Amino acid sequence: MQTQNWLLKQASLKPNTPAVITEKQSLTFAQLAKLAAKKAGQIAQLTQKRRVGLLGDNSLTTYVLALALLFSKKTIVWLNFRLSTTELLAQVNDSQLDLCLVTDELWRSEFTEPFFPYSKLEASKAPAKELMETVELEAIASIMYTSGTTGQAKGVLQSFGNHFYSAVASALNLGLSANDQWLCAVPLFHISGFSILMRGLIYGMTVRLVRRFEPRSVETILVSEPVTIISAVPYMLQELLKQHVTPYNPKFRLVLLGGSSAPKELLLASKKAQLNVVQCYGMTETCSQVVALSSEYALAKLGSVGKPLFTTQIKLAPTTNELLLKSPALVSGYLNHPELFAKKLEAGWYHTGDVAHFDQDGFLYIDGRLDEMLVSGGENIFPQEIEQCYRKLPEIAEIIVVGRPDPIWGEVPVAFVRGQKLAQAALRTYGEKYLAHYKIPKEFIWVKDFPKTASGKVKRYLLRGSFLNE
Repeated sequence: MQTQNWLLKQASLKPNTPAVITEKQSLTFAQLAKLAAKKAGQIAQLTQKRRVGLLGDNSLTTYVLALALLFSKKTIVWLNFRLSTTELLAQVNDSQLDLCLVTDELWRSEFTEPFFPYSKLEASKAPAKELMETVELEAIASIMYTSGTTGQAKGVLQSFGNHFYSAVASALNLGLSANDQWLCAVPLFHISGFSILMRGLIYGMTVRLVRRFEPRSVETILVSEPVTIISAVPYMLQELLKQHVTPYNPKFRLVLLGGSSAPKELLLASKKAQLNVVQCYGMTETCSQVVALSSEYALAKLGSVGKPLFTTQIKLAPTTNELLLKSPALVSGYLNHPELFAKKLEAGWYHTGDVAHFDQDGFLYIDGRLDEMLVSGGENIFPQEIEQCYRKLPEIAEIIVVGRPDPIWGEVPVAFVRGQKLAQAALRTYGEKYLAHYKIPKEFIWVKDFPKTASGKVKRYLLRGSFLNE
């Protein structure tokens, strides 16, 4: 099934409406379409392949490049600049890229082909490329990598249709105003950020783009500019509340809060500040939120992620209470690993890996992960990946990583280690070579042995429980 090019449609309907605003510049939909065509022409000179990598920050150039790729028969492969070069190369190779565009501020001395800096692209001469009039809803618009329980990175295949139905479900839940302006302070390479870009195109809405989350500057924007919605994780909201003195602008509607469940203290502080907080639950595989809890129930249903959005169906597996879902926003598979995605489907129901329960009013509560994943500052961390990395050290006989509660990040990884004792600093330095900084354990605790089951499996819950008894 085909749909119109959302960028060209908005350029036709709302040519003079601001599509994206940054600190220094504003582009209308008509200007954005023209710039995207220019960038598409420059990119076409560099590769004939469909997939193109983007290693960018929240700059206007990244925003324009994303649209140029989307509407010139290319697929964006979003890359996380927080990853180590080793991790990035693994994803570049998996997606078989011969071009990965990199913002100059993120350039690394070890980068060679296929990495290509923005500045060289900007300097290249090429005629503008005509953007597609229509796109296939089934066509893959973007690929985002997420890790599984073994730590193996998987490219999530997100179609135009997935993004469209995600945007529609969000609008039906949050409402849609002609004057909405969505502040994007979360990374574009995350679904939380990229989904804002897509909603802007589908709704004809202005996106207020900030390069990075800085509490004071974001607070100033919320007070002085006509922003109506901001997406945030609990840490961001917590930092904003520290700065919050002056009420936000009169058009401000809500904070869409994801990443992890919000503590009661944060919700109470938000209520005191008269901030409307909508908590939500989603994942890369569903192109953002599929369940949400409105501020009306935030305190009465503390800990709940809410109820499914209009286009989403959910239920619990009978024996494990694993959350299962159906949604048109659910992707079709993983790049190069269709069998891994097929394992998660049963009669059309997707196994999320989250254990959950409903209360008597039908509100959903997430109890934990079947696969032991922990979430730190909105980033998914899988203990097995960290353990595999550190097991390469000959001094380490055995290592188990668990999450320790943290007031700022929600959870942080901590390692229990058996073997020859090494300095904390040396272990962190080793991890920096192979892992993103947020995956490096905050502490290494030496033990003589681990609590194990009769079959020899480590009782991770006992290690996690030791922090709760401190």
